Amino acid sequence: MIRMRDARWNLYHPLDSEETSSENLVGFDADLDPYRPRNWPWRKKITTVMLYATTTTTSTFSSSVFSTAIVPISEAFHVSTVVATLGISLFLVGFGVGPLLWAPLSELYGRKLSVLVPVFVGGCFAFGGGAAKDLQTIMICRFFQGLFSSAPISNAGGVLADLYQADKRGAAMALYTVSNVGGPMVGPLIGGALCINKSLGWRWTQYISGIWAVTQVVVGLIMLDETHEGTLLKWKAQDLRRRGNWALHANHEEAKFTASDLARTYLIRPPKILATPIGILMATYQAFAFGTLYASLSAIPIIFQEVRGWNEVVGALPFLAMLLGIVIGASATYFNQPFYMKRLKQNGGKPAPEARLPPVMLGSVFFTGGLFMLAWSSSRAVFWLVPNIGLVFVGFGFLTVMNSANSYVVDTFQQVAASALAANILWRSAFAVAFPLFTSQMLHALGVGWGVSIFGFVAAAMMPIPFVLYRFGARIRAKSVGFALG
Repeated sequence: MIRMRDARWNLYHPLDSEETSSENLVGFDADLDPYRPRNWPWRKKITTVMLYATTTTTSTFSSSVFSTAIVPISEAFHVSTVVATLGISLFLVGFGVGPLLWAPLSELYGRKLSVLVPVFVGGCFAFGGGAAKDLQTIMICRFFQGLFSSAPISNAGGVLADLYQADKRGAAMALYTVSNVGGPMVGPLIGGALCINKSLGWRWTQYISGIWAVTQVVVGLIMLDETHEGTLLKWKAQDLRRRGNWALHANHEEAKFTASDLARTYLIRPPKILATPIGILMATYQAFAFGTLYASLSAIPIIFQEVRGWNEVVGALPFLAMLLGIVIGASATYFNQPFYMKRLKQNGGKPAPEARLPPVMLGSVFFTGGLFMLAWSSSRAVFWLVPNIGLVFVGFGFLTVMNSANSYVVDTFQQVAASALAANILWRSAFAVAFPLFTSQMLHALGVGWGVSIFGFVAAAMMPIPFVLYRFGARIRAKSVGFALG
C-alpha cells in the first residue's frame, strides 16, 4: 500500500514537453479509495482536524498574549505604551500579509509542510523576541512571528475541504472557527499569570508561544498525514513510476503556476472585489468585528483592572465570557446548516449565498447590544456579571458575523473564492492593526462608557447590512460578480 509520504526518488516524465494522455493520468482507484482523505476513518479525520485546530490556536494565541507584556515592556525600555503596543500591530501586519504567501504554497506543495514549517519558524522568532535586548529586536521578531504564524489561518480551511464534503463540513468548520478566534481570548489570561510572576515576567509570554509552536510542529510531524489530493496523487505517480511505468503522471505535476497567475489571484483581483458593493460591505463588516476583537485586548483590562481594581489574572477572566459567546455563536452557525442545505437543493445544487445570512442577521443584533451593555455597565457600582453578559453577546455576534459572512463571500465569488478571501484577510488585518493603537487613549479620553459606545454606534450603523443583502442580495450579486471577474 502506498504510504502517505513523498517518494525519495527524483524521477521525471521522459516527454516533459508533451501533455500526458488521459489513460496515463493517475487518479484514485475508486470513489471509496482509502488513500483519498475524504474516505479516511472518522477517528483519523477528527485527529487531523484537532491537530490543525490546535496549531491555529497556537498562532492566534501568540497574537494576544503580548498584550499583557505592553506595560512591563514600556517600563523596561522607557517608551510609551502606544509604542509598546506596536508589538501587537506589527504581528498583525505579518498575519495579514502571510496568507498571500502560504495559501498558494499549500496548493503547490501540500498542506502539511506549508503549515508546519512556517509555524516552526514563527516559534523561533518567538524565542528571539523573548531573548531580545532592545525594543527594535522585539518589534522585528514580532512582525516575522506573525508572518510565519499565519500559515494555519490560510491553510487549515483547505484541510477541512480535503476531508469533508460541503454538506458534512459544519461541525468541523465550527471547531476550526472557535480555535481560530479562541486563541486571542486565552492569551491575556495566561500572559497575565506569567507577567505577575516575578520569577518569569514578560519574556515568558514569548517563550511560551515558542514552546507551544515547536510542540505542535513535533506532534504534527509524527501524527499528521498529507490531505491535499493533488499532492497525494503526485506522490502516487512517483511511486508507480519507480516501479517501472514511466508514462504515468498526475495532473498536479503538470499544473503550471506562473507569477502572473499568483499576482492576479492575490494582488490584482482582491482590490477589484473590494470595489464591488457586496465585497466592500461584507469585508468592512468583518474587518470592524475583527478590529473590535483586538480592541478588546486594551478595553477589557481598562474596564476590569483599572476601573474595578482586579489584578492581572482575575482581570483577564472576562475574556472567557467572550469565548463562551464565541462557542455559542459557532453552534448557531452549525444549526443553520439544514436551512442552507434546503435552499441549496431548491436552487438545483447551486450555492445559495443568502441562506448563509440568518446567523449574521441574528448576530448583528447581539453584537451591537453587547457593546452598549458593556459600555454602560462598566462602573464599579454595577454588578460584575452584567458587563460579562455583554461580552458573551459580543462574542456571539462576532463569531456569527465572521463565520457566516465568510461563507457568504465564498458562495458569492465562488469562481474567485481565493481572491475574495485574500481581500477579506487584508482588509480585516488593516483594522486589527489600527484598533489597538487608539483604543486605550480613546477610552481614557472619553471614559469607558462613551469610548465603548463609539464601537456600538458603528456596529449599529452596520447592523442593516445582512438584512439588506438577504432581501436584495441576488440583484446586487449579479453586478458584483460580473465586475470582479471582468
